[in-house]
Order: sequence, then structure tokens, then C-alpha cells
Amino acid sequence: MAVSGGRRNGVLGGDEEDAALFEEEGVEFAEEDNIDHSDIPLHLRPLVAAAESGDLNALCQALDNFDGSIDEPVEDGDTVLHLTCLYGHLSCVQQFLLERGANLEAKDEDGAIPLHDSCAGGYTQVVQLLLNGANDPERVKRMLQTVDVEGDTPLHHAARGEYDDVIRLLLAHGASPTATNIYGKTPSELTDPGTEARRILEEASSAVSAHS
Repeated sequence: MAVSGGRRNGVLGGDEEDAALFEEEGVEFAEEDNIDHSDIPLHLRPLVAAAESGDLNALCQALDNFDGSIDEPVEDGDTVLHLTCLYGHLSCVQQFLLERGANLEAKDEDGAIPLHDSCAGGYTQVVQLLLNGANDPERVKRMLQTVDVEGDTPLHHAARGEYDDVIRLLLAHGASPTATNIYGKTPSELTDPGTEARRILEEASSAVSAHS
């Protein structure tokens, strides 16, 4: 399931410098803590390691040597596309996974699709790429309306992290600011009072109410 990397107030989720730093930290963290992949089938471990680290060459090699389905769950129901979106590895998503036909609407064990993961991390460029990759207004609509086990839409995840640019992008593509999760919370109610994210979502909610 998508897990937000925390709020990065004042930092755009898709900035190359921030993404590069995040990737570098992710690689170091993986090496230092020696992440245990023992529960992952042997034939899937190279894919998972490359997806988590963002190593483009390693991912290419792993994909070339992989004869299974690109949408096969590798960890907690996540596909490789879920993992690269969660870690914000734009080049991996763009150059290999989407071009190889990865399913944009694949769900993990908690019902989250890759868009949930990219929104949870605040990766604006990845979110844009996924929406563009849908290449169909109806598919975009389905993706924006998909809810996970807690009833959260991708917009809920972006709101929780207060990622202003992602929030604006989702709203521009038709995401509902008034959708409630299983706790009855709208996206704006997941933000802190007085923040730009709260203001954007409250204005969007008011606009919806005015036209209903």
C-alpha cells in the first residue's frame, strides 16, 4: 500500500534535484539497512532491487531477463510499477515500465494503484506521466476515482502529504475534492489549517458546491 514519504512543504514533488536526492538517500538506506528480500521469490528479486534503487541499467537488464508478466505482484501485492512510482523513479517509469505495457490500474493488496503511490510521495512528474499514459479520459476518471482499502483516492494521498502541485494537477484532471474515505474525511480535512493545500482544496470544494 502507498506510504507517504512525509510532507515536503515548500518543495515541489517532481523537482529533479529533490528526486535525485531522494533516490540517493533511498539507495544508501537500502545498502545500510540491508533490506530483507527473502520473502520475495528469487526470480523477482532483481526487479524489486532495481525498482527500489532506481537503477535504470539494472532494471533494463532485469526486465530483459524476466520472462514472466510485467504485472506480476512482487511484494505486498505491488507490481514493479507500484514500486517505481512509490520511490519516484521517473526515468524507470517512463523508459521501461510504461513502454513495456505495465498496467496503470493494477491494484496492490490494499487496492491502491500506482497513481496512489506517486501521489503519496508527491512526485508531480510521475503523476503527470501516469495520467498521460492513460491516454483516455474515461481511464483517467477511473484512476482518479479508485479507492484503496481505507477509501482514499489518489487526491487523499496527495492531500495528506500537502503536495500542492500534485493536488492542483489532480484537480485539473477532474479529481473530486469532496470524495470521502471510510472515515468520512474529504481530502481537505487531511491537511493542516492555514496551509496552501487546505486553501486549494477548500476552494475546489466550494466551486463544486456552487455548481451542484
